[in-house]
Amino acid sequence: MNDSPRDHDAEQLEALGLKSGFERSMSFWENFSLGFTYLSPVVGVYSVFAMALTAGGPPMFWNYILVGLGQLLVCLVFGEVVSQYPISGGLYPWTLRLVGKRTAWMAAWVYGWALFTTVAAVAVGGAPFMAQLLGLQLSASASIWVAVGMIAFTTALNVSGTRLLARVAMFGFVCELVGAVLVGGYLLAFHRHQPLAVLFDTGSFGSGASYLPAFLASSVAAMFCYYGFEACGDVAEETPNAGTAIPKSMRMTIYIGGGAASFVCLALLLAQPDLAAAVSGAEADPVGATLRGAMGVTGFRAVLAVVMVSFLSCLLSLQAAASRLLYSFARDKMVFGSALLGRLSPRTKMPVAALVVTGVVPVLIASIGHWLQDAVNTIISFAAIGIYVAFQMVVASALLARARGWTPSGKFTLGAWGWPVNAAAFVYGAGAVLNMIWPRSPADPWYVNYAMLVTTAAVVLSGLAYLAVGKPHLKDA
Repeated sequence: MNDSPRDHDAEQLEALGLKSGFERSMSFWENFSLGFTYLSPVVGVYSVFAMALTAGGPPMFWNYILVGLGQLLVCLVFGEVVSQYPISGGLYPWTLRLVGKRTAWMAAWVYGWALFTTVAAVAVGGAPFMAQLLGLQLSASASIWVAVGMIAFTTALNVSGTRLLARVAMFGFVCELVGAVLVGGYLLAFHRHQPLAVLFDTGSFGSGASYLPAFLASSVAAMFCYYGFEACGDVAEETPNAGTAIPKSMRMTIYIGGGAASFVCLALLLAQPDLAAAVSGAEADPVGATLRGAMGVTGFRAVLAVVMVSFLSCLLSLQAAASRLLYSFARDKMVFGSALLGRLSPRTKMPVAALVVTGVVPVLIASIGHWLQDAVNTIISFAAIGIYVAFQMVVASALLARARGWTPSGKFTLGAWGWPVNAAAFVYGAGAVLNMIWPRSPADPWYVNYAMLVTTAAVVLSGLAYLAVGKPHLKDA
């Protein structure tokens, strides 16, 4: 009997009724890097720092700790599930085996659209950084073309194979982590303008219970930074010893990614030369202004180069996760075009058609911005809320499965802590979803104030319509 990890992985999949065609060549550290670059602390913090600061002031920093702890609960539940079901596609095959086809189909539908919009959102958000790196002033339409070019570039990299994906993810992880530590350390050591006391200064936002609404509003920024760990499980069939390695890489993504995000946020807060202007919004780009002032034009360009590596590696990881979901969905004949989308390239062992779709759909979403900028902003607002809703479907499915007698039997389990951790993860996730969709801008048009609620309803209702008309859940895999 051969006791190699790959043989055990194959046996585990066969017991689940599957035979994988993927190349199982992604090491533990490369798998972790995929999750880290998807989570991308630099992309997350730099993109939403100004919004968080104007929403809640400097104490918004503590959200990075609290949200990290909440998402760790979700991560632990996911770890138990993926350890027992180490199947490519993540949320869909997990939910399928926990509770059944209907819920799994809806989880995949919501998660898939969330990933498509996240790819578009990251590309659109990265375009201004690319313009600054090149020293260009771009129109809104030109920025969209830059975003389209970024998506096309990462799609081309992705179709080249698991080995290239793994190496680029590893390169992105090293660049981003080293960049975060060096830039944050430099700001704290040589350009600190604020005392630690500002982390407790609620200023004009009120104090005590009256500060809570502002704190909750600013917490949405931290929520944007704490998903991506599930991508480690999306490539389960490409990772040796997946039942043990992936739960560990998921947890490390939270620990290291969350730690890096918190450190970068802290450094930027304490390095603000004019904190009042940043909090009031008078300084529209507090990140750029701080880095330019601290590091000069040349240093700022170097930081932007690292930021762009982070954006591109984040896009690469997002597309990898989305393509594996789509492939897994199609492998079970659950979506239109399954014969093509559920096929692996005989040369690269990659789901090429699924990868092309994960490039084309986000390009179409981003391209709406050529004509309707408000519309594309409304659509991509679904990016984060869709991820959290899909996460909750898995957490709730695990809770329901436990109530029906499911006992996790993978190499990683929480034992007696399974029930309380799962219940706590559900309570946290439900609160997070409610907090994200809560309307906070009554002066804005309704489609802005209720953007997350409207887009979520649109995706869920369209999925239910597809489910009712096409009945994909009744088709045999």
